[in-house]
Amino acid sequence: MTATTTTRTVPGGEPSALGPLARFRDLVAAEWIKHRSLRSTWIAYGAAALAVVGFNAGIAYDSYSHWTPGDRAPFERDGIALQEAFTANAAMLMALALGAIGALVTVGEYSTGTNRTTFAAVPARRSVVAAKAVVVTVVTTVFGMVVAGVSFAVTQAILDLRDAGVSIGDPGAFRVVLASALLAPVCALAGLALGVVVRHTASTMVTSVAVLLVLPLFLTDGRHWSAVAGHALPYRAWLRLVDVNYSPTAFPWTIGGAWTVYAVWACAACAIAVISVHRRDQ
Repeated sequence: MTATTTTRTVPGGEPSALGPLARFRDLVAAEWIKHRSLRSTWIAYGAAALAVVGFNAGIAYDSYSHWTPGDRAPFERDGIALQEAFTANAAMLMALALGAIGALVTVGEYSTGTNRTTFAAVPARRSVVAAKAVVVTVVTTVFGMVVAGVSFAVTQAILDLRDAGVSIGDPGAFRVVLASALLAPVCALAGLALGVVVRHTASTMVTSVAVLLVLPLFLTDGRHWSAVAGHALPYRAWLRLVDVNYSPTAFPWTIGGAWTVYAVWACAACAIAVISVHRRDQ
């Protein structure tokens, strides 16, 4: 059994073999090597992790240091321990950082011109981008799980000093951790897709911030169209998932709907990235 080869016609009309086609697992391995070989990538991951965990821990410590005996009843009634396990500002920070990291996976190559080398070696552009998406998904999912898990453990350990922490088995706790963890790959894939479409570093970053952070802040639940548009965004989906004591609004939505938003954004980002790269010249 022989490996499949590609051919091209050289001057003179004779076909010339280019060698065996790259297997998808080989492309994934190559993208993983590129991803892990950049020191700046791991610096970005480390800085984002420290910032997110530190922000959450700081909020929990503030509650601990300013604790009064009368705080316990509202603290437990309002589920503040879970709110401080992963705060809204920390989620916005992670969305911004992971969107930027996902975008740089592609725009970094376009800005340096190494994408031409990659596509010359592997003309199957869709497969290359799909391999990038696989690597980004796996790495950022692990990143999200570690950051969300550490944030939960640290914040609840601090609150336990006032006997106010919760465990992962308490109602809603696991959902808060999982929703916070999966926000990372969703935003990273959105950044990846924007990088493939826009292809300019500054423009991609501005667009990423606008889509992931600015737009959710402008949309409210006060009007139907605004509520529907807001519910379709990852950050607003995260807010719904971590709201353990959810009170229905004029335009309520479900936990299942919020998980669906996560899934649709991830799948749509991958599809847009793969389709776009095939339709562009470089």
